[in-house]
Amino acid sequence: MKRVRCPKCDHYIPFDETKYTTGQKLIFQCPDCGKEFGIRLGVSKLRNAQKDENPDENANEKGFGSIVVIENVFHYKQVIPLQLGDNVIGRYMKGSGINCPIETVDPSIDMNHCVINVSYDKNKKLKYVLRDGPSYTGTFVDNEILGDRERRVIEDGTLFTIGATSVILRSADSKEA
Repeated sequence: MKRVRCPKCDHYIPFDETKYTTGQKLIFQCPDCGKEFGIRLGVSKLRNAQKDENPDENANEKGFGSIVVIENVFHYKQVIPLQLGDNVIGRYMKGSGINCPIETVDPSIDMNHCVINVSYDKNKKLKYVLRDGPSYTGTFVDNEILGDRERRVIEDGTLFTIGATSVILRSADSKEA
């Protein structure tokens, strides 16, 4: 199964790509806003407009690790790669400019909810530091809310919660990566 995003309201519409041939044009009507739009299968634009239903949990394309957003009632499971420096995590919105957007309708996730800073420590190992955005609902690590200026060093497998969404850090040097 693949998903295509409505160009008007950003709602994802799932479809089974195996039922169609390359080059075939598909017409969709968004169940949320009613917008009709079309796509053509096999064209590179399609890959940018759809998401894989089974993302690779150990994705680590640039070598700095990733976060795994756990599937819940607000969205599908997502794997978002991290980069060196600040990784601003928040709710996806067109033009927001954040580099780790979570595509969700969870109203308790802010557009700039929290930040994971990826850097090297003195031993040349990757170090991950989590801090709150600041956000309205807070960022929780091990069921403890992070204070306004508090920073927490996290490691592979750390579970943290933003809004009603749980996220797991997958470090670049994890055994699964």
